[in-house]
Amino acid sequence: MAERVFLVTGVSRRIGIGAAVARTLAADGHRLLLTGLPGYDDGQPYGGDPDGVPALLAELGGAADHVTADLLDPAAPAALVAEAVRRHGRLDAVVAAHAHSHPTRLGELVADQIDRHLLVNVRATLLLADAFSAAFTAGAGGRLVLFSSGQRLGPMPTELAYAASKAGVENLTAQLAPLLMPRGITVNCLNPGPTDTGYAAPDAHAAVAARFPTGHWGTAEDAARLVRFLCSPEAGWITGQVIDSEGGFNRYG
Repeated sequence: MAERVFLVTGVSRRIGIGAAVARTLAADGHRLLLTGLPGYDDGQPYGGDPDGVPALLAELGGAADHVTADLLDPAAPAALVAEAVRRHGRLDAVVAAHAHSHPTRLGELVADQIDRHLLVNVRATLLLADAFSAAFTAGAGGRLVLFSSGQRLGPMPTELAYAASKAGVENLTAQLAPLLMPRGITVNCLNPGPTDTGYAAPDAHAAVAARFPTGHWGTAEDAARLVRFLCSPEAGWITGQVIDSEGGFNRYG
């Protein structure tokens, strides 16, 4: 693929999907503006990666820049798109790998936690799409790749707000695709299934691994390879799709 400019969200931990996407795209010679919120991961049970962003940038060898952005801020999506255009003169694709996830169970629901899921996972994604559409000028080859977690394939009883928000992202894929295709932008959504990014406790990790025919989780690189394909010229006729790439995962095993 010829050199293009990508905005990739959700990049902070080196083990994460966003970082794997950045490595894959940089290896193809593209220029990247990466964004994430390392402080968010610091507050999660799995912990952050204090050296993650500088180490990743060093690994990518000048192919990428990183800006910290909180997608709870309604101005952040448009600002990120504008920054990519300011630095590189254009923006060809957006990979929205960010997410807010926190346990939300029936009987324990808190309104502001529901709101946070909807604002980060749905509102910010829709605003990114809107800003990208306005900034895209190439006429063809634009790509918007979103991320889901397969909510329509089975329940997530301990993460009701997350499931609702990601179902919204899947619906955005269908809504945005016919609007953006005439502008030269395809829109697709990737469900990578359970991905081993270091967030699961050992007992949960083993239980989930047993539900895969291979006996192991998916990797961030598995997701990144599919992102690479969806952003390639060969995928120019694919739009409006939610693609389940779960390695045969059995949700009810």
